[in-house]
Amino acid sequence: MERVYYSEMASPVGRLLLAGTQDALRMLSFTMGPKAREAEADWIRDESPFEGVKAELEEYFSSGRREFTVSLAPAGTDFQLRVWRALREIPYGTTISYGELARRIGNANGSRAVGLANGANPIAIIVPCHRVIGATGKLTGFGGGLDIKQRLLDLERGVRLLG
Repeated sequence: MERVYYSEMASPVGRLLLAGTQDALRMLSFTMGPKAREAEADWIRDESPFEGVKAELEEYFSSGRREFTVSLAPAGTDFQLRVWRALREIPYGTTISYGELARRIGNANGSRAVGLANGANPIAIIVPCHRVIGATGKLTGFGGGLDIKQRLLDLERGVRLLG
């Protein structure tokens, strides 16, 4: 079993928990909100595996980065991995519905399954689940809370985040 390392960082949308191996990010989560996470007892605190991730996130929050290049290794089912790959193809600053995301992965009637996979996304922000909204344009569930989802969408639309 590979060792899991973790770090935390302050951001304009709250404290973020990062976890992964020396080579890849496995989790980026909020430390507050509906799906708040904490470090597991057997994880090792180490800042060095996350220097690149933190630099890219800081660039994103200061409106300088639109795509992330860090290595990712999310754990999930084949279906979840397919959904999470499709999330990364949603352009910065745009939103799509769960139904549209389901169509993009070839499962036109699978919007509920896509919603569940979207909600299980272990790498928030970098795998941009915040860009998926309801068919009516309404914001729906988000691990950091709907206020954070709105702030991320605002950031991508050119609204400067403070915090």
